[in-house]
Amino acid sequence: MSLDAIIGRSESILSLKRLIESVAQSDATVLVIGESGTGKELVARALHDHSQRAAKRFVPVNCGAIPKDLIESELFGHRKGAFTGAISDRMGRFELAQDGTLFLDEIGDLPLDMQVKLLRVLQERSVDPIGSNKPIDINVRVVAATHKDLEAEVQAGRFREDLYYRLNVLPVTTPPLRERPEDIAALCEHFAKVHANLNKLPVELSERLMEELLSYPWPGNIRELSNLMARFSALFPGKSICYTDIPTMMLPKGLRDRLAGDPAGTVTVKLPEPSPVQAAAESGNSNIPVADTVAATDLADVGDAPSALPETPLGPADYNPIEDLIALAQGTPLPAIDSIPLKQRIAELEKTLIEQALQQAEGNVSQTARILAIQRTTLIEKINKYNLKAQADEPSTA
Repeated sequence: MSLDAIIGRSESILSLKRLIESVAQSDATVLVIGESGTGKELVARALHDHSQRAAKRFVPVNCGAIPKDLIESELFGHRKGAFTGAISDRMGRFELAQDGTLFLDEIGDLPLDMQVKLLRVLQERSVDPIGSNKPIDINVRVVAATHKDLEAEVQAGRFREDLYYRLNVLPVTTPPLRERPEDIAALCEHFAKVHANLNKLPVELSERLMEELLSYPWPGNIRELSNLMARFSALFPGKSICYTDIPTMMLPKGLRDRLAGDPAGTVTVKLPEPSPVQAAAESGNSNIPVADTVAATDLADVGDAPSALPETPLGPADYNPIEDLIALAQGTPLPAIDSIPLKQRIAELEKTLIEQALQQAEGNVSQTARILAIQRTTLIEKINKYNLKAQADEPSTA
């Protein structure tokens, strides 16, 4: 398996890939730690495929899914007649993985009595099948994984300290998805292709829908995102979908709650202090409060705005988007200017709002994004799109 199968270009993922390349060359035991759904088995497979054992078998075992009374037989095997139902010899997972890699998933769920036996196997490098009096030498690289805090489990007496140190020779941590939001778009694109229906193009997500996914904490991590893209692919095969196209019950609970509080799909934008141009435009009506708020639909979902504003705006030379903003704030109809296309008018409004928010924030991108209630990455794209000027955020001193 290529490391490209681990999707993402965030620093945490790039560091993880570099660590896998380094750790794979060793035969030492690896402990992969991470929340459920973060791709721990994918990391284990990558470790195997980049090791000198790649030509041999990769044998996964979910320690939490095997009944307690069967786990010893599953791991170490048994001989015919060793117990009721043992009608033939059975090779255990350690033997199956001979010269390869054994992946012990959810090692934190292993019962204490089996922890003692596993520790002996790791120390002696041999297994004793049930019903046999002759140990079998093994040559296996063990990769274990858990979503639990094993140090806390040791303190609570649920996990053996000596086994923990035997497993935790080379620790590898898989980062949760909420800590690498810059990878979400690439993951969505990947899973859209994976789950695309036969003879259908992958689904595409609108800008606003992607913004919602970027701000969602993803408690189920990559597994939850994959399931969501599979759901979208089944509901909207080959289509481009917007946030409000999706049935409420088909959204994760966090997004359902957010949509319930914003049923019209609107965002609230606070108007910045007026510029000299706006002050002049407002001079005919002194009753307009500067701090009024307006509800603005997500411009990304209204239509495809032009990639950049033309050097000479379309329509009358005296068109001023500030008048449209004033009309929106008052709740009155927009001035009738028939020769200005809708897309151009929307783009002019958007550009003006961003310009004034930047002016209020003295060019600070993060503060401007908060004023406009949009993602910082989206704001940067729009600043570049309209060739606006902004200053870099101050580096954190924390």
